[in-house]
Amino acid sequence: MAMEGRQRIDRVVGNNVILTTDPQTSTEFVLFGKGIGFASKGDEWINAADPRIEKRYRLDEEQPIKQFQELVENIDSEVILISEKIIESVKEHLCTPVRPKVYFALPNHIQFALYRLRNGMEINNPFLHETRINFPLEYEIATKAALMISSSFGITVPEDEVGFLALHVHSCVGTASVGELVKLRGLLNNIVEFIEHARGIPLQRTSQDYIRLVMHMRAVVERLMLGRKVINPINTELKANHPEAYKLAADIAAIIQEDIQAPISEDEIGYMAIHMHRLFQVQ
Repeated sequence: MAMEGRQRIDRVVGNNVILTTDPQTSTEFVLFGKGIGFASKGDEWINAADPRIEKRYRLDEEQPIKQFQELVENIDSEVILISEKIIESVKEHLCTPVRPKVYFALPNHIQFALYRLRNGMEINNPFLHETRINFPLEYEIATKAALMISSSFGITVPEDEVGFLALHVHSCVGTASVGELVKLRGLLNNIVEFIEHARGIPLQRTSQDYIRLVMHMRAVVERLMLGRKVINPINTELKANHPEAYKLAADIAAIIQEDIQAPISEDEIGYMAIHMHRLFQVQ
């Protein structure tokens, strides 16, 4: 017989994650909390108000039950364990809670990465340089995570994979999923290639102006996705005095608009024109 205010523990996924069911509603949850899985071994019930519970994730609303159950069945328990250690490292370094979905996404990613590495499949990350530039702290954490994976599984983790791990680290605490981050990297890459084609010269990936350009373009896209606006008091002067840079910025705005289906204001285009002009000065 179910006890009021308690949930039945269906599975201990890891030291910090358990799968439970509310006996009254049959609703399934994933509960997160430091040491909650370790402490729950041998106990078939947990109080719904247990202070160890940091996050409560309702499967039927946030994640298909079947998908999570398949994850539990198919992911190596050692992969889940190392994923938890990496997530704890993220929380420690970034001093912030993590998104519950990372408990699904990270072990799934690591399992697949190990499969590719063990079978001699190449891991190619076309956005490695940009990831290192845009997410330096996340990249540092990912580098340590790669060493943890290497040590646990006796396999060398290449730098391209470190870049992908850095996106997962960022996704732990950010609002964008890894898929959205990869899409953003692809859009930024298309913008850079468009600029190179329009100017007929390659951009120096190691230059400070290139780094500022990529970071600014990323900020532009993120502002548009969040519906935030900017005001540019010198936009009229920019358009009149630097028509070539402004025209290129307007063309880039069209690329962004088509990709994310969000309009870009003249003020935003003006700020992009400033970066275009700076690039023209140093090339």
